[in-house]
Amino acid sequence: MSRFSSIDVQRLRWFAAVAEELHFARAAKALHISRQKLSHTVIDLETELDTKLFVPGAQPTRLTDAGRELLREARDIMARTENEVGTAAATAPAALRVGFVPGVTVTKWERIWGRRFPDTPLELVAVAQADQEPALREDRVDMCFVRLPIDRGGLNAIPLYRELPVVVVPKDHAIALFDEVAMADLADERLQDASDIDAAQAAIELVAAGVGVAIVPHSIARLHHRRDLVYRTVTDTDDTEIALAWPPDRTTDLVEEFIGVVRGRSENSSRSPAGKSTEPESRTPQPPGKRRRPAGKPIASKKKPARGRKR
Repeated sequence: MSRFSSIDVQRLRWFAAVAEELHFARAAKALHISRQKLSHTVIDLETELDTKLFVPGAQPTRLTDAGRELLREARDIMARTENEVGTAAATAPAALRVGFVPGVTVTKWERIWGRRFPDTPLELVAVAQADQEPALREDRVDMCFVRLPIDRGGLNAIPLYRELPVVVVPKDHAIALFDEVAMADLADERLQDASDIDAAQAAIELVAAGVGVAIVPHSIARLHHRRDLVYRTVTDTDDTEIALAWPPDRTTDLVEEFIGVVRGRSENSSRSPAGKSTEPESRTPQPPGKRRRPAGKPIASKKKPARGRKR
């Protein structure tokens, strides 16, 4: 065994970068670390090995005999490490990469997958809504929970559930007294533009600052919940729909299994690639943790009448 084998690979890589560049500043820039940190690493190596690796004071930088020996050994060690990593990656179980846009809660499906397929990793990837289609088309994820509409060209999509819109208002706002409101009730309010779901938090912060109100999907209001704000269901504006999408040409057994998990099929369903029985598929699920009413609302409805109605 080489006397250098006890040195961790990262320090060997940093030393090799200097030894090949023969310039500390350029090597540090290529490694994206500070020159000072790189210098300290080389000094620590020299102290540990009790020898000089670079000729002191030499301009330009030159290796000593010990430095050249370490460089040869470092290259061999790094090559072996890369081969080991590549072999491990090749033998590791395939992971299923599932993206999800803001507001989608995947905990329930992750738990079922882990119990049903403990040897197959489920890699969950947070995806901005603006990036939901590119992530699928560029093969950054195998599947993605998306917010419709999307361009269906070249994509399969299974609609899963719909989200009610809610209006977010300060806790002391008059609308907070009601459980549901209509758009007519918001006619005199300044509506923040919350159409960009990825920027919804900024709109909600403006509401908290007393600048108008914002209408967002229920899950987005929960995601950015603040103690000084409340949200109430809006009864007469468009809701939003969550779907599970994937490219049809990448429909693998793992993809089919995940579809089964999301749609509530039993572990032994005949529609599962690993299934054995002929149990019927269950109905399309509600989102995990979805409630029929916003959190904290009483059962009895107290709907604010729209403007112009008889009070």
